[in-house]
Amino acid sequence: MAGGTQPRGGLIEGINVTPLVDITLVLLIIFMVTAKLVDSPAVPLDLPQASQSEEVQTILAISITASGQIQVDGAVLDEAALKDKARQALARDPELRAVIQADGAVPHRQVIAVLDQLKGAGLTRVAFGTVRPEPAAQGDDGHPPAEDGRASP
Repeated sequence: MAGGTQPRGGLIEGINVTPLVDITLVLLIIFMVTAKLVDSPAVPLDLPQASQSEEVQTILAISITASGQIQVDGAVLDEAALKDKARQALARDPELRAVIQADGAVPHRQVIAVLDQLKGAGLTRVAFGTVRPEPAAQGDDGHPPAEDGRASP
């Protein structure tokens, strides 16, 4: 029954829209969540997945030291030579992946400049190397110890 108190066959004077609002809000939430998933990131990352396969992946290892020095597979290069090296490596292996490992002191603009050089060479499969931090030692009260070794309050 639409109105709840109307006799059967009577005129419907009002419609309860609460279920319609509920459904609309649920659909809105679903669209908002899926829109975040559909949106492609500005930096396409293709990270390797852990598997049992025997396939060997060719990786171009790029390291940026704290002083700003760029090393490609252990050899020191400048940004102009990086693009040529990436282009040559990509010509040898079209499935080439690059891993950028930058020191925490390296400015963001330099990492983006390296990323732009790789993209200019046609290399789009890029991952960023990170290190998992070690868990901090916990005191008896569940807080990390103070700098002088005493437990924090």
